[in-house]
Amino acid sequence: SGHVQLPPPQNVTLLSKDFDMILTWTPGEGSPPDVTYTVRYESQERMEKWIKVPHCKNIQRTSCNLTCVLRNFFVKVRARVKAVSGRFQSPWVESQFKEYHLDVELAPPLLNVNVKENLIHVNASFPLAACVESFSWMYDLNLWEAGSEDKKKYEGIFRKNTVTIDTTALRGNYCLSARSSFQSIDFKHSKFSQPVCVLLNHKG
Repeated sequence: SGHVQLPPPQNVTLLSKDFDMILTWTPGEGSPPDVTYTVRYESQERMEKWIKVPHCKNIQRTSCNLTCVLRNFFVKVRARVKAVSGRFQSPWVESQFKEYHLDVELAPPLLNVNVKENLIHVNASFPLAACVESFSWMYDLNLWEAGSEDKKKYEGIFRKNTVTIDTTALRGNYCLSARSSFQSIDFKHSKFSQPVCVLLNHKG
């Protein structure tokens, strides 16, 4: 169309992080300060049909969360982004293909620990987008006496379930840590959360 083209976005990457699928990029070299970006995606169900992402049209930031626009979490998708400034625009730049279900990366859960007289109630909260709440996310919990390597493991607890631990026989400083887990083709785990330590059956 005779217009000077804008420099295209660089390092365009579709990445899975902390339960989300996010497209990220960096501005093309020499981009004007008022540059904005528009994102679309396509799935392998319907190749060559690029779907608009309403919340990532003419945005100033250099990322776009695609998690809840994906129509099928079991199909590979890729995304593309272009730069726009006034009446100028760059060519589209495409990411690689990723599939949410296979490629999802898990974040450690946050532990909520409630100590009652001879019981600890533990539940885990996950940084999940509403659209993926229904997946069968699980967590594994470890309990150990501070300074000891001997961990009691509670594995494969459904995300919304609370674990109740009888502490009658325990005395001293005990620590809890959990990781998220998920069964796709193989079993995935997050890292373990930062330990939460509690003093048990402390007289005095």
